[in-house]
Parts: sequence; structure tokens; C-alpha cells
Amino acid sequence: MNQDNLQQQLTYSQQFSELNQLLEQSAALWQVRAFEVNALPWAQDFPQLAEAVWALADDELDGLDAEQSLLVKALSPALNHDLRALGQDWDLSLLTASIAERTVFNDKTVNDKAGVAEPSLADNTAAQQGGLSFDDEAHFSAHIKGRKWQQITAFVQHLPQLNLPVLEWCAGKGHLGRLIAKARGAEVVSLEWQAPLCEAGQAFADKWQLSQTFICADAFAIGAEHAATNTSTTTSITTVEAPAQRASNANPLTTNPLTARQQAVALHACGDLHVRLLTLAAEAGTQALAISPCCYHLIHASHYQPLSNLAQQSSLKLSRHDLQLPLQQSVIANPKQQALRHQEIAWRLGFDALQRQCRQIDEYLPLPSLKQSQLSGSFTDFCLWAAETKAVNLAKNKDFEAWLEIGRQRQQLTRRIDLVAHLFRTVLEQWLILDRACFLQEQGYGVCVGEFCANSVTPRNSLILAQKMSV
Repeated sequence: MNQDNLQQQLTYSQQFSELNQLLEQSAALWQVRAFEVNALPWAQDFPQLAEAVWALADDELDGLDAEQSLLVKALSPALNHDLRALGQDWDLSLLTASIAERTVFNDKTVNDKAGVAEPSLADNTAAQQGGLSFDDEAHFSAHIKGRKWQQITAFVQHLPQLNLPVLEWCAGKGHLGRLIAKARGAEVVSLEWQAPLCEAGQAFADKWQLSQTFICADAFAIGAEHAATNTSTTTSITTVEAPAQRASNANPLTTNPLTARQQAVALHACGDLHVRLLTLAAEAGTQALAISPCCYHLIHASHYQPLSNLAQQSSLKLSRHDLQLPLQQSVIANPKQQALRHQEIAWRLGFDALQRQCRQIDEYLPLPSLKQSQLSGSFTDFCLWAAETKAVNLAKNKDFEAWLEIGRQRQQLTRRIDLVAHLFRTVLEQWLILDRACFLQEQGYGVCVGEFCANSVTPRNSLILAQKMSV
């Protein structure tokens, strides 16, 4: 990297500030609940954007939505036109920029500490093999879906060689931990709250004589006043029951399982779970972390609780609905899945219009999740089920085909509202990732952010590597 490029690149805190500014400026376009409105809510201020999005054919929308660069190319000219008319200047280059390509590292970074390469797509063969022989890989990848195994092997490939014990967070059956134990020869502790998963994972580890031990514990209960000492006699699993399963005399794990001399890893730990890992690691001074965040909306609070000092100063107030925006990209769904999803949304919108008429209340009425088998029935059956579920008296409003047509028309609107919001999904996800990166830097870590696999393997392909810096 030459000096000119270094001067053009930014620190994580500078990048965060730029992303934050764009998100604050554009909030009217992406902080929208499409199901709750009957027209483009921003059309008056952005008429060219409204015209552009309505000019798109319905069969174009999924293709644009699946590829961020195509989406930005299709809609940014109209958005720029509206911004000029409004006398506003937004940095729309951020809509397609990645964190890694815009970063300059501080003098003390994770790279300086252990020669860690910036996470990026590397030797695909090495990533697929994960350090295993062909025969071993067949056993280790058995019963794991192909893309999940690709994610695991790519994640392990990008871990720095630190010769530290490893804590696997939210381990499930410990697929990630067992590969680390086998390929890296590391001692691994895998923490998971579901006892059957711990038992299955421990059985595999024992069979293969891996240095992998499971702790069955509730991550959110760690640090409570009392500890349980219920240890299985048949395996090396330490059991601490999860909140929903705990009896009145059961107690959570009191000791922080993270220690200073340790590397903590988490592949797609959801929402507050990976945030909990960050805070416990910072508290323990854990030497190294490798985290790929996921499902930012799965939080206890009604709104996002910023981690870093920078994020705490932002005027953004992110609801759980807002936090789902980064996850709204259908790059993996097949045509059948997409068709079923479109059918479900049209049905939900059709019933929503019907229930508003029946209840004489003009507000959205959420329905529970559907079984896929319900979509094999008729819209009439769906409406009868939904009305019974929500105690809606359909009275004489039973021209179901007419309501289905209204649902389809509303779906044309909601898809376009969502499409415009999706312009900013990458920006919001990078904002969330950099909040975590800046938090770790504030706690004395050198941090490196990048991607550990292709977007086609998983859209949640961001990787945060951090190492505690010496004082």
C-alpha cells in the first residue's frame, strides 16, 4: 500500500462518523415501517426517487435487491437529483464502500501484534480444507449444511495463530470449536445453553479425542450471585440451566468463563449474545477475539444500546425493526422461496386491509409466523385462520378475492418502500460493526475489520479481529 493510499484512508472512528452522518441525513428514507403506510412516505421531498422506483417493473425488484451495486446504480441518479433540488449534499459513495478498503490502522494494531492478515477472501482451497485431511473433513462436516461448513472453514482460516486456549461462544454442537481443536491443536472450551447440543458435541469430541470441553450455561446469567455445580458424570460437560429451564433452586454461573490468556471466538452469535461476549471479554482483558456478528435486532431492550462513546453521541435511535434492515437481502433464497415469501406478504397485506375495515381501526395488526404448509392452502383459509387468531369479526366482508387484490396492490408499494430503504442496509450494518470495533479500541484493543467469506456464502460475512495491546 503506497503513501498516497494511506493518506486517503480513514480510521474506524472517522469512518463511523461519516456513516453516522449519512444515516442521520437519510433517516426518512430507511426508518420506515412499510406495512403501516399507504403511500411512499417521502415522495413529497424526493419526487424523482419516487418516480424512479415506480418506473421499475415488479420482476426487476428481486434482482436489484440481491445486488447492492445494481440497486445503488439504479436509484442513486434520481436520489442525487432530489438532493440537488433540496440543496443537500450526501456522501452516496458510502452506499457501496466497504470498511476494509477505507481503513488505515493505528500504530498499534492487531497486525503489529501477531502478523495477522487483514480478513479477506484468500486461498479458497485452504479455506475449504480447514487444515483437515480429506477423510477427516468428511467426518467433521457430516450433517452440516454446505454453506455453514464453508462459513466455519473460512472463519477458522482467518484466525491468527496465537497458541492460546480458545473459548467458543454460543457453540451449538461445537462445530467451530472442534475444527479449531483439530486443525490448530488448541484447547477449546465451548459454551452453549442447550444441554442436548452440549451432550452431542461432547460425545463427538470424546470420540475423536479432541481437547474440547463443553460448558452448558446461560450467557446472560453469567455473573449472577450464585453458582451451580451440577456436573455430568458421563461427560465433561459443566451444566448451568438456561432461564426458561431453571428450577427455583438452580443458579447461574458466577465466574466469568473468559480469562486474560485466551482467544474468544463467535461465529454468528445473535444480537445481545455477541454484545455480552464483548463486554465480558473487555472486563476480563481477554487477549484476543474473533467475532462475526449476526441478527442485530435480537436484543432485550426496545431500542439499540450503543457500545462505543462515539455511538452514544449519535442522535440515531434504532428500534428492533430498524436493526433488521441489514438482514434484508435475499442473496441465498431460491426462486421458490422468494415466490412463497411474496405470496405470504401479499396475503398478510390483504388480510391487513380486511381487518382494518372490519375493526374500523386504521392500524397494522401483526400476525404470528406461518407454517409453510399454510401457503399451500387458499387465501380464504388464511383469512379465516388469521381472523380466529386475532379475534376479528369478518362480518359481511368476505369477498376474499377482492381483498387479495388489494393485498397485491399494497405489496407493490411496500416492496418499493423497502427497496429504497435497502440502499442504506450496508451503511447501517457497517455502523453497527464499527460501533463494536470502536468499543474494543476504547478498551485497549488493536482491531482489524474485514470479510471472511464471499457474500454468496453468507451476507453476514464481516469479521472483527481484536487483540489486547500491551500497556
